[in-house]
Amino acid sequence: MEAMGNKSRSKEIMIEAGVPCIAGYHGNNQELDFLRSEASNIGFPVLIKAVKGGGGKGMRIAMTADVFDDQLKSAKSEAMNSFGDNVMLVEKYITTPRHIEVQIFADKHGGCIALGERDCSIQRRHQKVLEESPAPNLDETVRQDLWEKARTAALAVGYEGAGTVEFIFDNESGDFFFMEMNTRLQVEHPVTEMVTGEDLVHWQIIVAEGGKLPLNQKEVEARIAERGWAIEARIYAENPEMFVFKEMVEVRILLMSL
Repeated sequence: MEAMGNKSRSKEIMIEAGVPCIAGYHGNNQELDFLRSEASNIGFPVLIKAVKGGGGKGMRIAMTADVFDDQLKSAKSEAMNSFGDNVMLVEKYITTPRHIEVQIFADKHGGCIALGERDCSIQRRHQKVLEESPAPNLDETVRQDLWEKARTAALAVGYEGAGTVEFIFDNESGDFFFMEMNTRLQVEHPVTEMVTGEDLVHWQIIVAEGGKLPLNQKEVEARIAERGWAIEARIYAENPEMFVFKEMVEVRILLMSL
């Protein structure tokens, strides 16, 4: 969990394990001139991202060299205020991306499986709004490769329990790249529960007690094939006309029988 909690260190581990990563700088040198030089070497546009960030905070896009310094300063300030750490990584920015994440589970007996993927490409300010599983319009060969790389990522750090391995998919090239691993059961896990028919919280308890995973990879694939599709939508409370990003709202729920 510690290794995967640092975005720079996690990418180093993934590269060693053969999991594809976006070209970029993930080191400790944080001097402005050095990072500016690295950005130029990578080629604009670039993504500036806090190594301990999350939820879209501490993240900025520099489309050209002339805005890099200001975007770096802004990202560092937000990261320090949010996480108490302003170390940044700089990566090539994918201009036509899809954000696809794979739910994995591993036990202490060497078992590690993927419970399908979730497409979370529809976002607002780098925060997920819709989560969909299975990911639509995804070639089955690519899907299986994503699952395999997610399992490789988890096994590379001896992971146990529930985790989400996040990838960015380049629509132009058809390639995908490791972004990060969330070492917890995420809020969007019910989407995966719907398409597999499994209680993932119960799975966590089983693994924590030293048990083996309840299903193998083939059984999971059969479950997903039988059950179909699910989507989760998050409520985004804001008043965009007033530029208020967080606002109290009244939520009315309509229950419908199908």
